[in-house]
Amino acid sequence: MPTYSALTTLPGEDAARALADVMERMTPEPTGVGVFEIEDGSGLWEVGAYFLEAPDMVMLEVVAVAFGARPFAVSEIPEVDWVAKVRRELSPVDAGRFYVYGSHDIEAGAAAKAAGRVALQIEATVAFGTGHHGTTLGCLLAFDGLLAAGKRFAKVADIGCGTAVLAMAAAATLPDALVIASDIDRVAVDVAEANVAINGLRGRVECLEAAGFQHPRLAEAGPFDLVFANILKGPLIELAPDMARQVARGGVVILSGLLVVQAEAVIAAYEAAGFRLHSRNDLGEWSALVLERT
Repeated sequence: MPTYSALTTLPGEDAARALADVMERMTPEPTGVGVFEIEDGSGLWEVGAYFLEAPDMVMLEVVAVAFGARPFAVSEIPEVDWVAKVRRELSPVDAGRFYVYGSHDIEAGAAAKAAGRVALQIEATVAFGTGHHGTTLGCLLAFDGLLAAGKRFAKVADIGCGTAVLAMAAAATLPDALVIASDIDRVAVDVAEANVAINGLRGRVECLEAAGFQHPRLAEAGPFDLVFANILKGPLIELAPDMARQVARGGVVILSGLLVVQAEAVIAAYEAAGFRLHSRNDLGEWSALVLERT
């Protein structure tokens, strides 16, 4: 059965959410409507809807004009087994001592382990963070660099953990450390727990459902001396004050999920909260930051 997508952009979150509300009441009814900020500093928001039958083009044109949005781009999406596609196209990832692979590359993973690499198996699922994305790769390389410099950490938190690849990298290289992985999305937490089990790290990584640091276990376990946060520019900036409270003096945060053009704003927010920039690594359009709590 074909699926149809209808996408537009317009300035302002309030207008975008109002447009999405109207689209949810359209006929034919969409199967889902999403609102996303375009993280390029333009101030534009994307509104997208998916339909199981062709949408009403006249109604889309009317609502686009009413909300000052660009004309909708409507496309028919062919049926694709996305998990199979991802498995075919994602090759293993090298990130310093870390080697990230899927079950379709099990032999390569075994060879990496035999060669003394820290090999982590991550499945192609709905949760973000396979290691192939520039942000996850940047975090792994930043962490590898800290370990190579002799840094060791006793308490680690992975905030917005997705697949928990970063938390598992910490657990695998810091055998005595307390490691907690949290995500606001219950599905991501389930995926994280499954990956922890697959990699033989059950009991080494605690997986929690939480928004930021808002969980009693995180409050109890802190302060942390290493925090990963591979999320987005806006949430990273909002987290800066909590990071200052939850990270021990001399502790380190590894931040990504942000574009190169957004890095300076995030750095400024963390410097204002009591951090200093340790290093920055730009991979293509993405940036990974390491900051130390002063």
